[in-house]
Amino acid sequence: MSSQRVLRKLFDLSNSTRPLPPSPYTDAPAVPSLQEVHRTVGVPSGVGFWRKVLAFSGPGFLVAVGYMDPGNWATDIAGGSRFAYRLIFILMMSNLMAILLQTLAARLGIVTQRDLAQACREYYSRRTSLALWLLCEIAIAACDLAEVIGSAIALNLLFGIPLTWGVCLTALDVLAILYLQHKGFRYLESIVLILIATIGACYLLEIILVKPDMGAIARGFIPTPEIFTNRDMLYISVSILGATVMPHNLYLHSSIVQTRAIERTPQGLRTAMRFNFLDSTVALNFAFFINAAILIMAAATFHRHGLTRVVEIQDAYHTLSPLLGIPLASFLFAVALLCSGQNSTLTGTLAGQIVMEGFLHIRLAPWLRRLITRLIAIIPAIITVALYGSHGTARLIIFSQVILSLQLSFAVFPLVKFTSDPAKMGEFANSRWLKVLSWVVAGIIAGLNGYLLLLTFRSWAT
Repeated sequence: MSSQRVLRKLFDLSNSTRPLPPSPYTDAPAVPSLQEVHRTVGVPSGVGFWRKVLAFSGPGFLVAVGYMDPGNWATDIAGGSRFAYRLIFILMMSNLMAILLQTLAARLGIVTQRDLAQACREYYSRRTSLALWLLCEIAIAACDLAEVIGSAIALNLLFGIPLTWGVCLTALDVLAILYLQHKGFRYLESIVLILIATIGACYLLEIILVKPDMGAIARGFIPTPEIFTNRDMLYISVSILGATVMPHNLYLHSSIVQTRAIERTPQGLRTAMRFNFLDSTVALNFAFFINAAILIMAAATFHRHGLTRVVEIQDAYHTLSPLLGIPLASFLFAVALLCSGQNSTLTGTLAGQIVMEGFLHIRLAPWLRRLITRLIAIIPAIITVALYGSHGTARLIIFSQVILSLQLSFAVFPLVKFTSDPAKMGEFANSRWLKVLSWVVAGIIAGLNGYLLLLTFRSWAT
């Protein structure tokens, strides 16, 4: 028996106050994830519950941004205008799946000290890792595409800025991230939280203005068998489920949880996982509120007035105030869209850096890494806007969601595999029930995304 194995057995008998046993996945990597902000946020010891909550709060809200980006707005608006409140149940189920998968991503980062990209690079062959990197970069570019276009549309609606110039202005988020990370990662989290709160406030006022049917909202939480008999309802339901969990969010979450300087003991890791779960649950439930509010707004405004084919963001903006007779309604809608788009570009650019560093170990200046990530999204958006104008943006956003659906399983399956493996997670590996549940959710997501792609290609063919 090797000395390393003997040492590991001795440590297995230790109590929870000793350091974790050495293993390939509990040793820190040579270059940590997001090195410039790694373990820069202190976690006080010997303090009360609420001080701990405050210390760990932040990563969940950065991740939640991806669940309320402009790409999700189109499906929520289409679902609400077409089927009123009946798809709220689908939003709720999507949110529960998201909480599960983001929890697994956080556990992977906390225990192994590696983000998902680093874990894939160490486990898979170079060829497989390069393929996964390429797929992930395409997904991030597709997600950025929807966010860039959403921000450009909001700038156009609010200030009359041409879409092409609006797309170019979104590149300024590169400078914002550089400045905020230089000031400290907490500053970046604070800006994101302020933008999320602005979105929430706008939609809270929207809900008050549209005066929805509260009884119908309550009934929307009950699943309806019509989903399986109405093809259009099924298509939108699958679109909502398929577009909810963003692949880059799994990479992002597994990295940014490592910004906390936690104790590397079993008890310290359990504490970190518990408070990160709380942070993620609160943040993702807030994202569920935003998505449900968009759907409810569309149902109470468009569906109520017989407008069941409102799918474009611009149409929703121009129709909202005339239907309600309140000019403020469209303004709040556009402000929330701008905050959503800018928030999403901030976190999307950060995810691009994590994926490039984790898979390739490329050493580039931070501004150059982020500029490359941003240009990958901006160039297709500029070409589309220049050729087709505002009418091409809706099709491009839908196309970006299809690309995301294609890539999602390539992030979910490795995540479930790694977090279920005791050789990598030790005593923190998924329990049997959690392992079964995770694989079931991964299978459901893969199946639904496959079906969504089939329906999308059929619709394009006709």
